[in-house]
Amino acid sequence: MPSQLVCRPERELPVAVLTVSGTLDRLTGDALGSAVRRSLAVQPVKLLLDVTRLRVADPVAFGTFGSVVRQTAEFPDVPIVVCGADPGTSAALAAIPDCAAVELAGDCATALAEAGRQPPPDRTRIRLRPVPEACRQVRNLVDQACARWHRAEFAATAALIATELVANVVRHAHTTMEFTLNHRDGRITMAVRDGSRRMPRTMDPGRCDAGGRGLRLVHELSAAWGVLPVSDGKVVWTRLVPTPA
Repeated sequence: MPSQLVCRPERELPVAVLTVSGTLDRLTGDALGSAVRRSLAVQPVKLLLDVTRLRVADPVAFGTFGSVVRQTAEFPDVPIVVCGADPGTSAALAAIPDCAAVELAGDCATALAEAGRQPPPDRTRIRLRPVPEACRQVRNLVDQACARWHRAEFAATAALIATELVANVVRHAHTTMEFTLNHRDGRITMAVRDGSRRMPRTMDPGRCDAGGRGLRLVHELSAAWGVLPVSDGKVVWTRLVPTPA
């Protein structure tokens, strides 16, 4: 009988809860990875993974989960908390180096209550249509947010990067997008989620593709940046940190 794994999103924001039940083995490991990426793409302040009803038939299958954790290690500051793991599941996680930073919690309700007591992050979101006007809208949003958070030193660079990220969606993805801007621990993170699974590519300076040159600019100006692929599109994210004095 084929293994079955059910990954059900219970909530998305501000704290995401993903309930995982059924059997985890080599056949279902990819489904877990896909569900975790999809929950992270919403950019919650924290992701709680409820594995109370999960049976680990093959610990090797957690390697897929580990690869997701590694891929998202720098993805805009979304800690993953595994809730309700039995001793076998905890041991399987502990055996995976990529999962060393994953926090364990006794139960999801307690972890959710604890997350709710934490102060909300400085965050702003906007949905944009794939039209040239979106670039002006996102520049204004970034300028206003940096002023509100008293981070004027980031404003010019953040506005330039945000414009390039949005322009890339307008040129190539042609889908509605969601732009998210975060301020946390003195850092600025930005992310654009669109509905195209086409992965962005940086171009050599001599190439004529404006979108590719724009991503090269994002690479040069960011402390870190990357792409999180999801089943219905992707999230391109970037992080800015203060310049050392």
